[in-house]
Amino acid sequence: MIRARLTGRYREDARYPAAMVNVTNRCNLACRHCFVYRDGNPNAEPASARHEMTDATILETLTALRDRHGIGSMLWMGGEPLLRRRLLTDGVRLFPRSTVTTNGTVPLIDFGPEVLYVVSLDGPEDLNDALRGDGTYRRVLRNLERLPAGFATPVQVQCVVTRRNQGRLEELTRALVGTRVGWLTFSFYVPRARDTGPDAWTTNDERAAAVREVVRLKARYPGFIRNSGRSLALMLPPHCERVTAACPAQDAVLPLWMGGDHFVTPFCCYGNDVDCGRCGAWVVFHLAAKLDAGLSAGAVGR
Repeated sequence: MIRARLTGRYREDARYPAAMVNVTNRCNLACRHCFVYRDGNPNAEPASARHEMTDATILETLTALRDRHGIGSMLWMGGEPLLRRRLLTDGVRLFPRSTVTTNGTVPLIDFGPEVLYVVSLDGPEDLNDALRGDGTYRRVLRNLERLPAGFATPVQVQCVVTRRNQGRLEELTRALVGTRVGWLTFSFYVPRARDTGPDAWTTNDERAAAVREVVRLKARYPGFIRNSGRSLALMLPPHCERVTAACPAQDAVLPLWMGGDHFVTPFCCYGNDVDCGRCGAWVVFHLAAKLDAGLSAGAVGR
């Protein structure tokens, strides 16, 4: 039985190999670029941070959705999901594969090797802290340095590439090599409709230089940069337009955003206000690379 109401674009008859759920609207940071709280998205209303479902309601709802839709992989997000530590400890046991996204400033739980942490850092210290708050970069690295020797849950850092930080990605890469970080991936900024701010590229042709910089870093730091060559190739025009026009995440991922006492299923994993034509989301191009390996990679090698 599904205990929590589901609103939005939810389809009872769909099959979803994966889902993502924000288990809290509370966060200990206030990142300037956070898509979850942008105006027009389900969690933009401040009251949503004060009213949360109980652990039991969330866990019973997710169990029922797992069984109904065949969900095998769950992405746990927030807010900051580690603010609900008991819920996460019970929740990751419900799915064969789980990923916990975190800002990295809260002590990590050792869930074992079946769970993956994705820690967010958005550039070298000055750029990251301009977005995430003074001292955040050093807090994250200090938190990771304190992990015990036997800590079994792998830690990945993910950086959102923007027009502002695209020229300094190697600085972040060099700073993380040799730390407790297992590997690094790059996602690309997902703008809202009509976004012309300092982080957004006007066109995908303009973004191409940033994609090629990640390709270069992947070749220079093999094994540490984990974006696949195929997914990066698909991000270049004209392939990226074909991918986003038939977005694979729409059919493969069930997004669940907490709206107080119910879950909202928005238009997109990134909310209701996105510009799909300029999408650079990891999940979209990662899925496309797996599903459409026959699409020409152009001049970019694997």
